[in-house]
Amino acid sequence: MAETSPSSQSRSLTETVNGSHKFVIQGYSLAKGMGVGKHIASDNFTVGGYQWAIYFYPDGKNPEDNSAYVSVFIALASEGTDVRALFELTLVDQSGKGKHKVHSHFDRALESGPYTLKYRGSMWGYKRFFRRNLLESSDYLKDDCLKINCTVGVVVSATDCPRFHSIRVPESDIGAHFGVLLENMEASDITFDVAGQKFRAHKLVLAARSPLFRSEFFDGLEEDKQEIAVTDLEPKVFKAMLHFIYRDSLTEEVESVSSSSSCTSPVSDTLTAKLLAAADRYGLERLRMMCESHLCKDISVNSVAEILALADRYHATELKDVCLRFASENLAAVMRSDGFQYLKENCPALQSELLKTIAGCEEDCSSGGAKSRSVWAQLSDGGDTNGRRVRQRS
Repeated sequence: MAETSPSSQSRSLTETVNGSHKFVIQGYSLAKGMGVGKHIASDNFTVGGYQWAIYFYPDGKNPEDNSAYVSVFIALASEGTDVRALFELTLVDQSGKGKHKVHSHFDRALESGPYTLKYRGSMWGYKRFFRRNLLESSDYLKDDCLKINCTVGVVVSATDCPRFHSIRVPESDIGAHFGVLLENMEASDITFDVAGQKFRAHKLVLAARSPLFRSEFFDGLEEDKQEIAVTDLEPKVFKAMLHFIYRDSLTEEVESVSSSSSCTSPVSDTLTAKLLAAADRYGLERLRMMCESHLCKDISVNSVAEILALADRYHATELKDVCLRFASENLAAVMRSDGFQYLKENCPALQSELLKTIAGCEEDCSSGGAKSRSVWAQLSDGGDTNGRRVRQRS
């Protein structure tokens, strides 16, 4: 009798991965007149593994409409080929009546199926989204502000087979175990004196995490010492650094300060900035990245120059790139900040890097160097790039 193979089954499932983005357009009246075909773009947002952006055209996208309509489109902002998706655009009624203007692919049958975006830059939307004179007298415009909500549903297909059993593996708790080792100081073999405060630790743990500690304990003069004086860090900074070394996480104090940082005190005085300096000195790359991530959230027109200087000083390359891009995109406002004056007087190399970011240059060009310096001087002095003085608006 022939042996039979066990039966099997699988299932193909096609569904959408949905995500939403809220786009607030403040200062609508000032955006009018920018020109037909010119748009205001939202920040990029990610749905279904692709990046998207909302484009709002205050004077419309179609020259034939003579700016009678505003246009709204959703654009594929990352690389992709034949990306199939459903879309929904909602102009929010700000009167509280809930009479939103909605254009949606969801919850209705589409004769030709989902919309297909062929490549990066492809768009879906409406050239005649709303007649402009009606919009300006409607409840959709309030305090010179429009609110547009966008939902994208990226179509994905997958084939799965039944899984009869699964075993959940708990998250790693190695950091908690090492944290207990630090707290109870069991078998500690080194003491640090930081401004009179004593911190006990374990040479092997420190050496495994920090190349500087490894060099000091096993290759340097500190090999046989039982106590080391630390003169370049404050006790709270050293304590936060030890917490990271043992637990691979930030202290609650760093988290809370980062989430409620005050714009009145210099960024360099924050615990996060001081911890960034410690990470740079002791070669703690992951700690450096965690500090960069927190400082990135505090970037603003008034703080970007100081954060840029910190990032450059402590080799925080990703934070530096974000600062350069932010400053170049908001140059006029940044140049009026107090931090920019400090940058101008103390960090000439960063001025050059900022200028290259503005110009989109990746490397120095000897033929353009003099011109670049001229452009920078004119920008710093309040002139335009043709050498004319620009009258400041009051």
